Amino acid sequence: MFKKETYTSRRAQLKKLIKSGIIVLFGNNEAPVNGPANSYAPFRQDSSFLYYFGQKRDGLVGIIDIDEDKEILIGNDIDIEDIVWFGSVDAVKDLAAQVGVDHAAPMAELKNICDKAQKAGRKIHFLPPYRHDIQIQILDLLGIHPYKQKEAASLELINAVVEMRSVKTEEEIAELEAAAEIGYKMHTTAMRIARPGVTEKFVAGQIEGIANSYGSMVSFPIIFSQHGEIMHGGPSMKELEDGRLVLCDCGAENMNHYCSDNTRTFPINGKFTSQQLDIYNAVVEAHDKALELSRPGITYKEVHFAACRVIFDRMKEIGLAKGNTDDALAAGAHAMFLPHGLGHMMGLDVHDMEALGQIYVGFDAETRPNLDQFGTNCLRMGRRLQEGFVVTDEPGIYFIPALIDEWRAKKHCADFLNFDKLDEYKNFGGIRIEDDILITKEGCRFLGKELIPYKANDVEDYIAKNR
Repeated sequence: MFKKETYTSRRAQLKKLIKSGIIVLFGNNEAPVNGPANSYAPFRQDSSFLYYFGQKRDGLVGIIDIDEDKEILIGNDIDIEDIVWFGSVDAVKDLAAQVGVDHAAPMAELKNICDKAQKAGRKIHFLPPYRHDIQIQILDLLGIHPYKQKEAASLELINAVVEMRSVKTEEEIAELEAAAEIGYKMHTTAMRIARPGVTEKFVAGQIEGIANSYGSMVSFPIIFSQHGEIMHGGPSMKELEDGRLVLCDCGAENMNHYCSDNTRTFPINGKFTSQQLDIYNAVVEAHDKALELSRPGITYKEVHFAACRVIFDRMKEIGLAKGNTDDALAAGAHAMFLPHGLGHMMGLDVHDMEALGQIYVGFDAETRPNLDQFGTNCLRMGRRLQEGFVVTDEPGIYFIPALIDEWRAKKHCADFLNFDKLDEYKNFGGIRIEDDILITKEGCRFLGKELIPYKANDVEDYIAKNR
């Protein structure tokens, strides 16, 4: 948790942006696995609640009454039975004081506050809920059916939260650096212990343990698979095979819930084949092109398509693609190789603020994605970059057998793709390289004190020296 003044300042700024009404920020509740006494652990607080109220305890709601200039932390104190099992925790009034909130009230008071505001015709601002228990709570408080709550959520509040959370302060950058250090340990451990005969599941389990022991948890379920062409391929019990590549996409949340997110793809036996190296170096070049271009003022949509242009040009050199590159990109042919966006915002969420609506987080009026074009419809970040943004740079090249077959059958982008040559790569898998970058005044820089090896020679050297 940051110092008290951080939270009071954030709430004061939020009040200035919203101007009137009551803001209700719901914290999360415990989520049972298979019974009320067996919850998913560790408990994860809602990120926007954390940003403005800082407290990690379950069962809390933050109220910001702009018109009356009053803030209240709502929640019930725990009883003796909870103390027996979980130990003592601070009273809600003490939790409130720790983050500069002058008032505390039991959960029953929340209904009274909302009823009074509704009767007075005052605007009640809330964010789109993503948990069913909060949807039920909103139904009870405001009478809005869960199916209508997304559209009833306050666009003013969404835009204000996005505006504030998008630009990271020095305090937040320090937390992101700490998460990056844990991510470095995770990825370099994977490079050290992965070898033929070891299962995907074993490696994933070992690196998840690192996140748990140095921080709070993994920032998302670990992706570790020899089938790198599957974007979110989870680890299986398959043994790692000599001669194949394995893709490792993982990150950590530190104790204050700031995230890291990196991807590395490396040869299981420690040496790239010439075919693997051709594809790998194309991804490296696209990755570095994004680093070269990313700076305040440029849109990330422009950076994305610059990376796509690099990839398509290299695929032409290998013989997998053909034709004019600009025409190919306009037709969406590049999505045969890169069917996702270059990156996303990152912070308290690994896909920062995604629950608020990606269209508000990653785009503005000039950069809305083309939702009708395969690949471009998956662009998560296109808006104009600002100093203090943290985004991921994660180009990839994937050979997806079902996609190759479908496009061939439909003759989709046939003027730009060599399907016979693509058939030779159906067993290749996929490659992605991902780093977290901070947009600085002059350009951008990596997060983390140590850079996870990603140049081909550096990857091979690291594996050779550390296994």
